[in-house]
Amino acid sequence: MAETLLLAGTRKGLVLARRRAGSWETESLQLPMQAIYAVGIDTRGTAPRLFAGATSEHWGPTVLHSDDFGRSWQEPDHAPVSFPEKTAAALGRVWQIQPGPEDQPGVVYAGTEPTALFRSEDGGRTFEFNQALWDHPHRPEWAPGGGGQALHTIVPYPGDPDRMLVAMSSGGVYRTRDGGRSWSAANSGIKCTFLPEGEQYPEFGQCVHKVAPDAGDPDRLYLQNHNGVYRSADWGGTWTEAAKGLPAEFGFAVAADKHRPGSAYLFPLTSDGFRFAPDFRRRVYRTEDGGEAWSSASEGLPAEDFYGLVLRDALCTDDADPAGVYFGTRTGELYACADDRWTTVATGLPDVLSVRATVLD
Repeated sequence: MAETLLLAGTRKGLVLARRRAGSWETESLQLPMQAIYAVGIDTRGTAPRLFAGATSEHWGPTVLHSDDFGRSWQEPDHAPVSFPEKTAAALGRVWQIQPGPEDQPGVVYAGTEPTALFRSEDGGRTFEFNQALWDHPHRPEWAPGGGGQALHTIVPYPGDPDRMLVAMSSGGVYRTRDGGRSWSAANSGIKCTFLPEGEQYPEFGQCVHKVAPDAGDPDRLYLQNHNGVYRSADWGGTWTEAAKGLPAEFGFAVAADKHRPGSAYLFPLTSDGFRFAPDFRRRVYRTEDGGEAWSSASEGLPAEDFYGLVLRDALCTDDADPAGVYFGTRTGELYACADDRWTTVATGLPDVLSVRATVLD
């Protein structure tokens, strides 16, 4: 019988939960007293490899991996992700861990603070720095968002190893067509509401919070901006507003069903200046028509007032068809949705920073 594996990175360690025979069980906290800003699950090998982008107050940031469902964690003797000495930069934290496409076994990407992209060819044990993105002429003007100057989104292009899209806060969306040897901004149509009137559609500088690719068309993308929800039909060449049916346009997270074209999920917040869910309710919104319209998909979520929020990497889908949907909150709650109904997986956790899930045969 298939079971679901759910990873939740929290401010004080990693939570692993399993769903068997319709019920959830959580295991003891792993990597305690480390902030887990990024988690990843690589299912391309004979056994799943779990990743944790961990930050210790004593030892600093690193990437660890486990091949035995978290019973043990490994990292190389030297820092797996580090900046070349000539950059005069130091790793602040790892914000994103993204396994590569199916046809590139062993390839894993990491996005960091300060904003940089790293690539591994040995399954995430060691990573190589992408010099071209670091040398981009826009980089001196990329500014930190509220959470830091971070590359938080990595979207490989299926079937074409030379194409990739990344996003950062702030700075916006950038694309490569030549395997990372050069990068170009891809922010046309995304509004910067914090800029003066008449200057709100710059080439770059947008505070993009997250980007998710559609299951049916890799050129179709969904984007949650600092203020605004957008979609693109041409791989980020142009973006159009896509907020019909949403109670608010601010938020951090967006995730797409990995098998159902046109299906994606958001967790809206009232506004930049009022970072609470509208009406103080836990509500996930779904589109089933490629962002034409959104509607609430929140059956089963608790009805009492909610004062937390969902961060950019704390909403995800699994690889089932139809997908299960998961989110964690900064008030330490973890929820899962299957068959259009939500279930509480855990409460009382440290604040949840990142989630990933997969279905195991």
